[in-house]
Amino acid sequence: MNWTWSRFQELGVDNLYDALALRCRVFVLEQGPYLDPDGLDRRSWHLLGRDAQGRLQAYLRIVDPGVKYVEPAMGRVVTAPEVRGSGLGRRLVAEGLARCAAAWPGEGVRISAQAHLERFYGEWGFRRVGSPYLEDNIPHLEMVRPAPAAPAAPGDGL
Repeated sequence: MNWTWSRFQELGVDNLYDALALRCRVFVLEQGPYLDPDGLDRRSWHLLGRDAQGRLQAYLRIVDPGVKYVEPAMGRVVTAPEVRGSGLGRRLVAEGLARCAAAWPGEGVRISAQAHLERFYGEWGFRRVGSPYLEDNIPHLEMVRPAPAAPAAPGDGL
């Protein structure tokens, strides 16, 4: 998988078009109508995963800290229907979390996850906070992956 990590302004029209097309294919056509462009794309990093033929197969965005939540916010996590079950979703989340750790070392990550994916995100250390809620008529959970613990300073705990 060829990964591209870009700010909105650096995406270019082809990457932006492909990302919006994949998001619409899954989030709008499969899951029901809603307004996908929500005003947050311009204040986000975008991770695109293309296969060897250049087809966009995976995408997510990370909204800057302080815009949606205090922490960086992972969202719009999506893989193309034809590659589901291949493990690409796990690779996508791993890549996204690695990019978060590099961009915002020592910070946690927050996500508004579809409720049926609680176990999936739990594998990455995300834990539910608050009560389930409906977002676009789909049950969701707010989940947080805490900031990594700071290493103990020499002499701490002695």
